[in-house]
Amino acid sequence: MATPSSATSPVSARRRERTTPETRFDKRLAKILAHATDVFYEKGYEGASIRDLSRSSGMSLAGLYYYFDSKEKLLYLIQKHTFNTVIHRLRERLKDSSDPEQRIRAFILNHLEYFLANRKAMKVLSHEDDVLKNGYGAEIAAIKREYYSLCVQLLDDFKRDRRLEFSSRIAVLSLFGMMNWIYTWYNPRVDGNAKELGDQMADTFLCGIASQKERKR
Repeated sequence: MATPSSATSPVSARRRERTTPETRFDKRLAKILAHATDVFYEKGYEGASIRDLSRSSGMSLAGLYYYFDSKEKLLYLIQKHTFNTVIHRLRERLKDSSDPEQRIRAFILNHLEYFLANRKAMKVLSHEDDVLKNGYGAEIAAIKREYYSLCVQLLDDFKRDRRLEFSSRIAVLSLFGMMNWIYTWYNPRVDGNAKELGDQMADTFLCGIASQKERKR
């Protein structure tokens, strides 16, 4: 499993991507991915077709195939863009604090802010989690491991700081369970914005893990 310190190559690659000016191809592809997310959200991956995307985007089939060669490639690009964006924003956010608790809160807020602003993408990622195979699936799995490992490291730092004993794996997976299904119940009129929801979710989560037994000195 990748760790934050061993993931230098993907991070360097993303840094190079960010310094490259966005081309007309990139902008057009971004629009196609937005339409593809809408189509997958409405019809599901299996139920959606390239013709559905053609109607949604207003592009011809030939025009679409210029940007990608399969429906699977589209799903791969959606997932890659989403996870890379979330990780990049998280790394930038974590630079602002060295306090273990505040860094966990930053992780939660970063996750909620992005996914509440992109709820259709969140549903697509949650429901089509195991569709990608072979190289596409392996690459996305590696990015997910990087994200998971970042969260584990934050929990390990919190454990050391508070001298607690609990399973970081169970804590991290429980946290993802809290965050990843909010699109099924979130109501901004009742639950507040991402900051308000993030504060409440962080309080609940941190209170739970902080109640674990203190390590013997």
